[in-house]
Amino acid sequence: MITQDDIRAARILIVDDQPVNVQLLDYLLVNTGYHAVSSTTDSRQVAGLHREHDYDLIILDLHMPGMSGFDVMAALKPIEAGAYLPVLVVTADPEKKLAALDAGARDFISKPFDPLEVLTRIHNMLEVRLMHREARDYNARLEQTVRQRTAELQRFRSAIDATADAIFLIDAAGAVLLDVNGGACRMLGYSREQLLAMAPARLLPAAPADAPRDPARAPALSECELERHDQVPVPVELYWQWQQMDGERVLIAVARDISERRQAQERLKHLAHYDSLTGLPNRSLFYQTLEHAIGLAQEKAWRIAVLFIALDRFKNVNDSLGAALGDELLRQFSNRLVQCVRLRDTVGRMGNDEFALILTMTRDQQDAVNVANEVRKVLRAPFDLGGHAAALTASVGIAMYPDDATEPETLIKYANTAMARAKQAGRDGYRFFTAGMNVQVLARLDLELALRRALEHGEFVLYYQPKVDLRSGRLSGAEALLRWRRPGYGLVSPAEFVPLLEDTGLIVRAGGWIIDEACRQIAAWRAAGVGAVHVAVNVSSRQFAEGDVEGEVRLALARHEVPAGLLELELTESALMANAERTIAVLGNLKRIGVKIAIDDFGTGYSSLSYLQRFPIDKLKIDIAFVRNITTNPNDAAIALAIISMAHSLKLGVIAEGVEARPQLEYLRRNRCDEIQGYYFSRPLPAEAMAELVEAGTGLPPETDAAAQPSQTLLIVDDDVNVLSSLHRLFRADGYHILTAASPAEGFEMLALHRVHVIVCDQRMPIMSGTEFLSKVKEMYPETIRIILSGYTGLEAVLDSINRGAIYRFYTKPWDDTQLRDNIRLAFHHYWLMNQPAAVRGGDADNPDAAI
Repeated sequence: MITQDDIRAARILIVDDQPVNVQLLDYLLVNTGYHAVSSTTDSRQVAGLHREHDYDLIILDLHMPGMSGFDVMAALKPIEAGAYLPVLVVTADPEKKLAALDAGARDFISKPFDPLEVLTRIHNMLEVRLMHREARDYNARLEQTVRQRTAELQRFRSAIDATADAIFLIDAAGAVLLDVNGGACRMLGYSREQLLAMAPARLLPAAPADAPRDPARAPALSECELERHDQVPVPVELYWQWQQMDGERVLIAVARDISERRQAQERLKHLAHYDSLTGLPNRSLFYQTLEHAIGLAQEKAWRIAVLFIALDRFKNVNDSLGAALGDELLRQFSNRLVQCVRLRDTVGRMGNDEFALILTMTRDQQDAVNVANEVRKVLRAPFDLGGHAAALTASVGIAMYPDDATEPETLIKYANTAMARAKQAGRDGYRFFTAGMNVQVLARLDLELALRRALEHGEFVLYYQPKVDLRSGRLSGAEALLRWRRPGYGLVSPAEFVPLLEDTGLIVRAGGWIIDEACRQIAAWRAAGVGAVHVAVNVSSRQFAEGDVEGEVRLALARHEVPAGLLELELTESALMANAERTIAVLGNLKRIGVKIAIDDFGTGYSSLSYLQRFPIDKLKIDIAFVRNITTNPNDAAIALAIISMAHSLKLGVIAEGVEARPQLEYLRRNRCDEIQGYYFSRPLPAEAMAELVEAGTGLPPETDAAAQPSQTLLIVDDDVNVLSSLHRLFRADGYHILTAASPAEGFEMLALHRVHVIVCDQRMPIMSGTEFLSKVKEMYPETIRIILSGYTGLEAVLDSINRGAIYRFYTKPWDDTQLRDNIRLAFHHYWLMNQPAAVRGGDADNPDAAI
């Protein structure tokens, strides 16, 4: 019986011309308990080493200089007599796997390999090899027993009956069974008498012609199936050998049940062709199935549609809920996907969150459209993931046979290309492949090659967008932004090449260059007398995960002799949360040497706010998505103000990006945002222009003193300029600071630029009514007193707004001058009562009318 200790003591040889692969496999095996592991990088030595050491397992790379893996297996066959090659092939080429098995390899693993899969396959192969060796040794012992005990038949019977193997003794003519053991009776379900009454040909195949007649030679080996009494086939390994017994030649057949091995082989075959997580055909089997479907479609004049499906934003779910629930989502989705198609169609898993379908059709492509829509429909129903409800969408690409291509690889490639276009179009949709898409693929490849050249030839430059401190109005630093000066094209927009840097992994190299170049520029500015300029550098999530950000920062600071406090790293929430414990450790190390840390695009990620206090953060950066409409959209304004409030409560700074207009600036300044950057102050500048800006001392005007602002500011909003003029003349005599706006959009700008106390607004205006405008104003400036002035009698919306508190009063056109002036005075009085402390106004804070 083979034990775990036997397996751990097995002799293993690793053959690979790459030392790093040898070291990796050696480390994996030794640390798992195998203690007889050796290796070589010279494939020409393998046959000689095996002849000397008789290895139980040889892990063999196929692609090696001097002598390929196929040549090595050919050299091993004479040593093993062609019966069994203990070879486990390692290859990254799926087409070579079946060729390796035909050459004599027992199994294969793919590069890059999964450690658990490698160890499982090694364990199974060693178990089979040791069983084979044990069988060989057993037969040798059996032969010795037969030679020594021919005269002691009963003792011989006891020996052969003790084994689980079936043993048959046949006369020289092959016509009569001389004897069988108990193992034969148990294996085939017959009694001994029943077996002896049968002809050998009824139970066993014909003896091979090469069965050795010399007892010193190894027995002939073959695999076959024997039929049990109940007609159930039993797979066996059958050993044949001639022996001399009592002076007569006897043919001995030993059958060993290999049912478990066959099952293991079937499981390995299944693992080689089916995805272990979902049970769907994997990429290799999907390609084979598509090739067969195309062959059939050629005969039948059918059409085939290949649908390539990618889940949208699956990474966000995986990062926020964890890999286990992410796997559960993939399992549930695969089950739904199978239900979307007919029995004759094929579903496969192509990668992490990518699936594919093969649809055989006899008519037009509408069937493919229907399936694509069905896939999108089944995704919309929420998935139950351990109590968490998750809803996703999918992007689907469709390629048609024979319209788009006739080769399986090309069809799948084109469907993948179409899927990428569906994602670019906004996700949750489908796209068919067209020739134009192929042109874009070639353009993308050209761009990727150009980017690689750009890294090699120094075509990248950094521009710097100034940051301004809102309290002092002075420059507080800059953000370094990557630009590409492509020969023959000029400056290329970052939107065109930065996503490709991310997709290809070039961002890791580019990110390291950005850190070094930013530090070099800081040092150059200091040496030139410009001064100490704080520079922020974006670190992508892929760069943080795959690169050595800490090492690159330390090296750049030391190389250029830059104080660490002048460098700031900006990371997104997804980069922070990808590996929280490692992130905390790395950022903590950088923070201790003085580097500043900021969270970029805050509010757009999926991180838990409870982690904020664990990360060594200095600053939060409000994403441009919330700044763009901050003066007109109450929801964006509320998010931005909540970020500012939360950051200050955690003693963090806040910077808003994308500030393009003065109203945005003033709104952020009034609500105590610390810094801003954006086109309102400056576009990104080359290093020379940035230096000139710093030396000139350019900045913003300082914040207006609140005490110096008018105490009574009235805003009048009306699209009729004559009404604006009339109301301005009417209220001018009362000494108010009067602002006018000819549209709600202009009104929002006035509110952002000035502290307004009372608003008088026309009801009927284009684009947005007065009640709609004042409803938004109530959410953003709840302290204002809001009045509608309307010339039409449709009062339902006005009354509803009054009931909801969006409007303080409602007056009609034409108005009575004296009455309107009196009511505006009361409105200012009401503002003062509502917005002054109770101790000052001398009344009940909950009952403002008590002080009137």
